[in-house]
Amino acid sequence: MPATNEPANEPATNEAVSGVAAGVPFIAVPPAGGPRPSAPAVVAWHMMDAPRTEAAFAAALPMNDLDAWRIYMGLPLSGSRLPEGGVDELMRLGYEDAVLNLQGPVVSQAVEEFPDAFATLRSRFDLGAGPIGLVGGSIGAAVALQVLLEQRVVASAAVLVSPLIQLRQSVDAMARQFGFTYTWSDESSRIAERLDVVARAAEFVEAGEPAVLLAVGEQDDADGFRVPAAALREKLRELYADDERIELVEIAGMGHALAEEPGVEPAPQTRYAAEVDRQAVAWLRTHLG
Repeated sequence: MPATNEPANEPATNEAVSGVAAGVPFIAVPPAGGPRPSAPAVVAWHMMDAPRTEAAFAAALPMNDLDAWRIYMGLPLSGSRLPEGGVDELMRLGYEDAVLNLQGPVVSQAVEEFPDAFATLRSRFDLGAGPIGLVGGSIGAAVALQVLLEQRVVASAAVLVSPLIQLRQSVDAMARQFGFTYTWSDESSRIAERLDVVARAAEFVEAGEPAVLLAVGEQDDADGFRVPAAALREKLRELYADDERIELVEIAGMGHALAEEPGVEPAPQTRYAAEVDRQAVAWLRTHLG
């Protein structure tokens, strides 16, 4: 999709703006205190589970009490960028090879398209040099992590919800749950290596030791999500000069998703999402200044 140049109309206070930036669909919400160049900016990527679009994710985690820009970016192969054939085709691709057809391409494309999209948004909304935070849910957290570790932007803090921390563990756990075996190839193993941020933990230090909040559901899969999140917390606490910049919270009763199905359109916030939202706002307010 070609880049879209839209009028640079400055939004009114708290008025959300939707559009497309360098081919990436987005929703941008101004800071609670009004648009200004010094305000922090938080960039967020949704899940492929509910909420599975930028609009649905913005409703689940609005972060309304945060005096920062909140910019929700749509993932490839989701929402307005579903493949021809829609959800049925997406499911077919996943059953054929979830790693090579979905997880790998979605993360890679989202990371590659981020710099141009964010540069477009910086110009359009006059984003200045304020601190930057990253937020992601599940595969969106994997995108946020790659943006962080590859230093596509200098981020001060991140909030990772039901995060995909180690792809191999998550895929193998899903295979066990649904009664099949995923056969790892050399190509899919290379993707898994890239998406194993426990093994790459030293890169967090190289990225400036950003403050990281990991939020997992008490009812989420242990081997696929809760154990990898705990492993990352312990590894970063060993590496960081200040181990209070790493936190893991378990949300009582929550599974993997943050919204009710179908998770495409904005929906009332669940009590689990409200708790994650509260934790995210507190963390980002503390670490974005």
